Amino acid sequence: MDKSNENFVKAPLGMKDIFPDERLLWIEMENAAREEFELAGYHEIRTPVFEDTRLFVRSIGETTDIVEKEMYTFGDTPGSTITLRPENTAPVMRAYLEYELYKTKKFQKFYYIGPMFRKERPQAGRLRQFHQMGIEAIGSYDPLLDVETVKVATRVYDRLGLDGYVVKVNTIGCEKCRPGYRAILKEELLQYKDELCELCKARIDRNVFRVLDCKQEKCKEIRRNVSNTEDHTCNDCREHFKTVKGAFEDINLEYTIDPHLVRGLDYYTKTVYEITHTAMGARDTICAGGRYDNLISDIGGPPTGAVGFAAGMEASMIAIVNTRKKEPKSKPVTSSLAPDVYIVSISAETRNRCFKLLNELRLCGISVDMDYESRTPKAQMKIANKINSRFTIIMGPDEIEKGVIKLKNMQTGDETFSEDTDKIIQIVKGNK
Repeated sequence: MDKSNENFVKAPLGMKDIFPDERLLWIEMENAAREEFELAGYHEIRTPVFEDTRLFVRSIGETTDIVEKEMYTFGDTPGSTITLRPENTAPVMRAYLEYELYKTKKFQKFYYIGPMFRKERPQAGRLRQFHQMGIEAIGSYDPLLDVETVKVATRVYDRLGLDGYVVKVNTIGCEKCRPGYRAILKEELLQYKDELCELCKARIDRNVFRVLDCKQEKCKEIRRNVSNTEDHTCNDCREHFKTVKGAFEDINLEYTIDPHLVRGLDYYTKTVYEITHTAMGARDTICAGGRYDNLISDIGGPPTGAVGFAAGMEASMIAIVNTRKKEPKSKPVTSSLAPDVYIVSISAETRNRCFKLLNELRLCGISVDMDYESRTPKAQMKIANKINSRFTIIMGPDEIEKGVIKLKNMQTGDETFSEDTDKIIQIVKGNK
């Protein structure tokens, strides 16, 4: 098209075309995400690009920036509106609830890759049509699942050769302890009200937690003077976060605690996290997530634990391009739904060892999963059979005491006992 003609039609503000010379990195990122997501037992779901506006108002929160200023909302039938999805967690939860998936299988893992829409001020990595890849684990309150979602995200970035990212973690409490912290935070911030930006002055009364998420430098300085969220959480939330931190250490995943980290959406509870990179400047988040145990009940369903993340693909690509020199290469996608190995934990005391072993096997390219619903050993074995797992690893007090791994071939019934994890890996890979 001749650009000398001022009458030609341009793409809308904040929308970007993706040309063939850029596609290799897109393909590589999508393939890396799909492989890692499916390796961890997540399966793809595709939701509509627009939803009933009420879904986002009820889930994200009426006083959030997204709902107040950033949504693309249109009239639909008389008296109703639809909104282009600004994020995909609420739509996935809507699908889980609408089709009553919890009645057939309460615990489910989904992933998605696709476009989202927000009426933001366009800047590098922040467009009005942008793309996210994310995972949602629904139906469990297990804190180990919080850590799994972070680990899956870092495995995608490691696979893509991204160096220099930082994992930041915090706990923001639950519906029992957040009201008390909200009152304390409001009282403390009122002392600095005149120094806050105009938006945060209004947030003190409307949604005080959003002040902690402000990117203005002065507000960030003030944030350092207020109480930490973890100091005002209840015993349940502290124990949950203690398990999260212990599991990070068990699998050697480096992280930092950001005591004032919150998320900009109202549905978050307990664990929240971000993965940041300096290549993005002040708005350095490339991936964010956490736990949202109240989201399904907020949109009309039963109380249901859930956790997950969304990674911004444009922001992630900028970080990758700025930190690596190798040419992107596309990789084949694996799509088998059945894991190579299902780990059965005999008792609560062995679960952390099982979780550590699970991550060791995934590092070797083995598809492996475990129970996150506190099932009995017998029920876990039934699940292994139901999902057609080729092998099970059974870990009980005896195996821990002897320092061995018990591997069972689910087709032949043969059992192997070994102290050597590498031998177990060779047997599993040799039977593919």
